Amino acid sequence: MALTIPDISLNDGTTIPQLGFGVFQIEPKDTVAAVTTALKAGYRHIDTAEMYGNEAEVGEAIRVSGLDRGDVYVTSKLNNGFHRPDDARKAFDSTLAALKMDYIDLFLIHWPLPTLYDGGFVSTWKVLEEFQRDGRARSIGVSNFQVPHLRRLADEASVVPAVNQIEAHPYFGNDEVRAYGREHDIRTEAWSPIAQGNVLDDPTVVDIAEQLGRTPAQVVLRWHVQRDDIIFPKSITPKRIEENTRIFDFELDDATMERITALDKGEAGRQGPNPDTFAYVPR
Repeated sequence: MALTIPDISLNDGTTIPQLGFGVFQIEPKDTVAAVTTALKAGYRHIDTAEMYGNEAEVGEAIRVSGLDRGDVYVTSKLNNGFHRPDDARKAFDSTLAALKMDYIDLFLIHWPLPTLYDGGFVSTWKVLEEFQRDGRARSIGVSNFQVPHLRRLADEASVVPAVNQIEAHPYFGNDEVRAYGREHDIRTEAWSPIAQGNVLDDPTVVDIAEQLGRTPAQVVLRWHVQRDDIIFPKSITPKRIEENTRIFDFELDDATMERITALDKGEAGRQGPNPDTFAYVPR
């Protein structure tokens, strides 16, 4: 039976597949094979970034798949080194060139970098608004933006981000940012949805998985789905790539959802850097 992945409506009138395939930390030499496997398994949403170094390979896998370009939803993100407006324009051109596409479905500011560029992420955002106006980015959004960053955009810019891609998983629910998104029609995308694998050995998750006859990853991904998160787990293992699609044929009851949500450790559960202080720029 063909895989059916729900679409999530965005605030700009477009839709995005709720489940995608992420290529963070997949080596370029392995990316074509991994994306090809994902597309064969039924994924139609690929999440990459200039800083991942594998945009070209993502584009190649889509081209050789035999699928129409319009059937695959592609996200990429602005490199941290190119926040100044003219640099952002050149970087976006480079992303389209690497993918060999004339538009991208979703383009994000990868990190707000509030301690760099004189905190000028609003000027960067206004350049993304240009890309949406000229049609080369169907949707635009942000990644790793905290509530104060989102409020600045609301005060100083004219377009509300379609999505905010943030760290979110059972150990770090990131609920304040998610709540702001709900209130302002900004969809939450959860990166590191299984806490870089660290949550998969959690006794609560293992117990639930055993009760349901599911893998721990399927249980956690299903938790995300029922929270209305957009997710894109990453793997280079064909079996796991396929297993991660089988999350739409079962449900977690309220008590089970609450058990997983209760694993939240607050800030101590964060696996990645804090966006308020993160200042990495590739050299």
